[in-house]
Order: sequence, then C-alpha cells, then structure tokens
Amino acid sequence: MSKQFKVLLIAVTVFAVLSDSMLLPFYPTFFSAVFNISDPAYVGTYIAASCFVVMVCFPIWAFISKYINVLPLLVYSQIAAGVFSVSSFFASDLNWFWFSSMAMFAFKASYLLVYPYLMSLEAKKNHVATIAMLSVVVHFGAILGALAGGFVLSALPGKAAFLIMALSDFTQVFVCAYLIRLAPSKNQSPPVAKTSITSSSRWPVYQLGIVMLCFYFSAFLIRPFFAAYWQSISDTSSIVLASVVFSIPAFMALLALCFNHWRQHTNRNPINLLVVFMLIITGVALQASPLYLVVIAGRCLFGLSLFIIIVRLDLLLYQVSTPDKYAEDFSKVSFCQSLGVLLASYCAGLLVKSSGLVIPFWVAAGGLAISACCLWLLSKQSRRHTPCANLASTTRAQ
Repeated sequence: MSKQFKVLLIAVTVFAVLSDSMLLPFYPTFFSAVFNISDPAYVGTYIAASCFVVMVCFPIWAFISKYINVLPLLVYSQIAAGVFSVSSFFASDLNWFWFSSMAMFAFKASYLLVYPYLMSLEAKKNHVATIAMLSVVVHFGAILGALAGGFVLSALPGKAAFLIMALSDFTQVFVCAYLIRLAPSKNQSPPVAKTSITSSSRWPVYQLGIVMLCFYFSAFLIRPFFAAYWQSISDTSSIVLASVVFSIPAFMALLALCFNHWRQHTNRNPINLLVVFMLIITGVALQASPLYLVVIAGRCLFGLSLFIIIVRLDLLLYQVSTPDKYAEDFSKVSFCQSLGVLLASYCAGLLVKSSGLVIPFWVAAGGLAISACCLWLLSKQSRRHTPCANLASTTRAQ
C-alpha cells in the first residue's frame, strides 16, 4: 500500500466525519430556527433515528462489500448520499425532510467500510499507530465540522449545512474514483490467513460489543445538549464559542497522540485502563459544574481519557479478529457502538426535558462506572478461558 493511497483513503474519512459533525452539536438550534421545534425530546428522537439508520445499514454495506469491492461501492453510495443531502436542503415539509435526511444517513453509513478496509491492508505491527491516527483524524474532523456548523448557523440559513454535506459527499466520490486506480493488487496486500472460526472463538467480539455499547452510551449521552448547556452557563450565547468548547476533546486527542508516541519511544510502563476510566468519570462529573472554567477543565480531562479508551478498545477488535473477518466483526462492534449512541441520543432528550441540562452528566458518569465494571469482569473472566485471552489486555493502555 503506497503512502499516497493511505493518505487519500484517510482523507475520505476526514470529509465524511466533517460533514457528519456539522450539525451534531446544534440540532436543537437547527430545528428551532428551521422548523420552529424546540422540544428536546423531539430533537433527541431525530438524532436517535439517524443513529438507528446507520446502525442498521452499516452491516448491510459490510455484507455487500463481500461481493463488490469497497472503493467502487463507496463511489455509488456517496453519489446517492449527496443527492439526498441536496434533497434535504430543498425539503420544506417536515416529513420529506425526515425521509431525505434518513436516506442520506443510510448511504453515508457506507464510509465506515474505510476503517476495516484500511486495517486489512496494514501490517499487524502498524495497527496501534494507524488506529491512533484514525482516532485523531475523527476527532479533528469533529473539530472542523463543529466549527463549520457554528459559522454556518451564525451566518447562513440552517439548511445550508446540507449543501456543504453534499459537497463533501461528491468530493469523496472523486477521491474514491481516483483511489480505484491506485488500489494495491491482491498480491501486494498482506496475506490473509483463512481461519476456521467457531462460535466460541467469536465470543470475544460479542464481549467487546457489550463493553462498547455501555461505554458509547455513557460517553455520548452528554453530546446532544452540551452546546445548549454551555450557552446556559456562560456569559455569552455565541454559537461559535459553544462549538469551540464542544471541540475541546478533539484538541486533547492530538495531545494524547503525541503523549502516546513519546511513551512508546521511552518504553514507559503502560497505564492501567481502569485508571483511565476513573479519569473520564471525573471529567464528566466536572462538566456538570455551573462554573465555566471547571467545565473546560472537565472537558479537557474527558477528551484525553476518551481518546485513550477508544484507541485501546478499537485495537482489541483487531487483536481478536482476523483480516478476512475485519469488515464483518467491525460491523458487529459498530452495531453496538451505534446502538449505544442511539440510546444516548434518545435518552438525552428525555432527561433534559424532565430534569434539565445537567442530569445527562451524572447519568453518563454512572454509566461509565458500569462500563469500567463490565470491562473488569470480562477481563477477569478471560483469564479463565483461552478464547478470551486477549480481553485481559484491555486493562492495560499503551
């Protein structure tokens, strides 16, 4: 795999994450401005529905990728996503907007295939570095997306975001079309070991899915209404400032990447992942403070810990899977992640509606504590069962 091919493949992820993140912190503002809907439960339902569509459609794309190469498949799916993005922009009827935007998310889900596709082309020794890099790319895509969304909602009609999403989709089409010419041939790719996989050897993937579901539910519970919460406690209601504070975890991801690189070169002892869970719980709890400086400190701690946990859990997937099963196993874990985000989005709306903007932070802290307990129990169980041996390594973070 050439360096140019890898960089452009990662660029596809950047464009996808950027467009997906534009409205994510601002759906309450978007629905209020465009459709005059201010019900938090309604907004939470919409975000949950979009997560549900991605959750259901990605395993379908993973199945289709067994018969159609990933890059040509992405060309066609992103053309469709761009068309429905444009349709969402022109939709004046709420029902038509729902249909167009959900169809857009269904086709956008295909870009998740880039992750296992890239990992299948990488040598095992490069997995940690590649996962960490992709995690930073996703975080910085979220930064640019959130900032772009803040500027769009400040200066343009809310629906203009969907035109920018369409532009991103069509850009991905051209990049993927070019990548088809650069794609490594089968004899250039790392050899794929065909293994006989039994149901018992797949159990670690399902165990990982359980941890992922609980963790993603807890970590993403504070996301839908964080911008609104920040505006309620800060001295200004600036959307742009809210988008900057929302994006702090992405900046912390870059810092964590540099720190992780330094640790590897200095051969430092690994950090216990359960300790990192304690840090992320503290970071979430600090964000419930009415003092905006404390919220910023909590946001920094949350972002640093979030990056470490996500990288380690993602790495574990590729430790318990095999290259010929990457897309299939990634779709299973992604299903659990999306289910966690879906439940978080829906529950966030209900919690805010019934108890205000602070309660999601405390529920998230409790959920993260449960996630840490699940991880500890599963790693303890793995010491007694050979098929689960890799799971024990999750309690140590690089």
